[in-house]
Amino acid sequence: MLTVSNLTFAFGNDTLFKDVDLKFTDGNCYGIIGANGAGKSTFLKLLCGELEPTKGEITVSANTRMSVLRQDHFAFDAYTVLDTVIMGNRRLYDVMKEKDALYAKEDFSDEDGIRASELEGEFAEMGGWEAESDASRLIQGLGLSVDILYETMSSLEESQKVKVLLAQALFGNPGIILLDEPTNGLDLEAVEWLEEFFMDYFGTVLVVSHDRHFLNDVCTNIVDIDYGKIKMYVGNYEFWYESSQMMQRMMKQQNKRAEEKRKELETFIARFSANKSKSSQATSRRKLLEKITIEELPASSRRYPFIGFEMDREAGKDILQVEGLSYAENGETLFHDVSFLVGRGEKIGFIGDERSITAFFKCLMEELTPTAGKFHFGVSITTSYFPRDNTPYFEGHTESILDWIRPYSSDPKETYLRGFLGRMLFSNDAVYKPVNVLSGGEKVRCMFSRMMLFGSNFLIIDQPTNHLDLESITAVNNGMRDFAGNILFASHDYEIMNTVANRVIELTPEGMTDYHGTYEEFLISRGRLPRELPRQ
Repeated sequence: MLTVSNLTFAFGNDTLFKDVDLKFTDGNCYGIIGANGAGKSTFLKLLCGELEPTKGEITVSANTRMSVLRQDHFAFDAYTVLDTVIMGNRRLYDVMKEKDALYAKEDFSDEDGIRASELEGEFAEMGGWEAESDASRLIQGLGLSVDILYETMSSLEESQKVKVLLAQALFGNPGIILLDEPTNGLDLEAVEWLEEFFMDYFGTVLVVSHDRHFLNDVCTNIVDIDYGKIKMYVGNYEFWYESSQMMQRMMKQQNKRAEEKRKELETFIARFSANKSKSSQATSRRKLLEKITIEELPASSRRYPFIGFEMDREAGKDILQVEGLSYAENGETLFHDVSFLVGRGEKIGFIGDERSITAFFKCLMEELTPTAGKFHFGVSITTSYFPRDNTPYFEGHTESILDWIRPYSSDPKETYLRGFLGRMLFSNDAVYKPVNVLSGGEKVRCMFSRMMLFGSNFLIIDQPTNHLDLESITAVNNGMRDFAGNILFASHDYEIMNTVANRVIELTPEGMTDYHGTYEEFLISRGRLPRELPRQ
């Protein structure tokens, strides 16, 4: 369906990738991964023709329609939702509008009749008579009401526009679909629906995403942009990640325990080959995995920050008691009558309205005063807070990263701080970079560095993965999972929710629900199907 031959792309003297040869085929979903700046979005733009390659060519099979998820949320403000979705098949939309314009003419001529007949034939051949019902099905699948089909895009909320543009990309069964971060702004139910859509999809899908669970559930192959090259591997993201970590260890120990490592890797491949999946491509995928040799597994140059929380002291018997806590803002109740006790080792994932959760965390950190109720931390508890908005920590600050972090450290010596920051991927002269010019991801890494230096035994973490790449998200996940103390947290990342939380609290304006168990178990208890988890 889609072939890339000898592809090279460069910005001036900076070559993103060179001599790329790939073939994308029907019935497969390809997850495109790479460090920030590696060229993931650029690669998609090359494939759809928005950019021209420096060298090489991209070939699409004849009569194959390619669809792209649009990122401009204002481009269709003048159109209705129905028209916007149908524009996913631009030729069908143009035929429909030309046909309607002809029938609206008062002086309808014989020539108009002939042209209208031609358009009617093309319209029917492209499935035009089912276009409205197909658009309705997509809209409803993504969690929107069918009533919005006749509203203008300009009247929609941002979250609704995101879903409509995704419906546009999926409309009309295109042969190739290119998606850049399709799960951004989607709720759980919409993501589940999208996964099911791709499981049964006959065409070719290429997707860039930071959602590891999405990549695990839908991808048959991983396309890795690394070392200035683009390589394709069989399997989902988890298989790619674990095998790449093994390859890294093998490369470091080429002459040490090589045969033992080889056997370990062969056992690993066999384990994944035996996995079951709801994907319709499971059988063919297992056959491909069985044929993989060690030389075909990935080795990555990517660096993962080290995120690990050590406690200066163990927590005592009393951790946190919350009694009847409520908070209202401008007459709007964000949460009401919240009461619970925290036991040792509990890591509680919070779900519900994001503003309510953030306000609740701020009340616990005494940044907001609750409307009613009280709370009490045990005398042995020391807290550390990762806020959803870290702007106050950096705005107006011109000091270097090194000077910014120094007040939080018990050891102010530069050698110690440079070593500590190095593990967070701030090496060499990067430690002298002013904090007010840092990227979103760099600020998040600074905030986690600050938290780790506190040595607290109780963490409150509000949406930690915003602005992070896959490598940093994985590091955050591992650090939270391995922490021996207590955590209250909220996250969009499904895998963090499911691998970290051993208790789930849902905040509502009327009160709360409290479930002791994993996030997946919570969803099942509420009759909501969880997104499939990779088997261990």
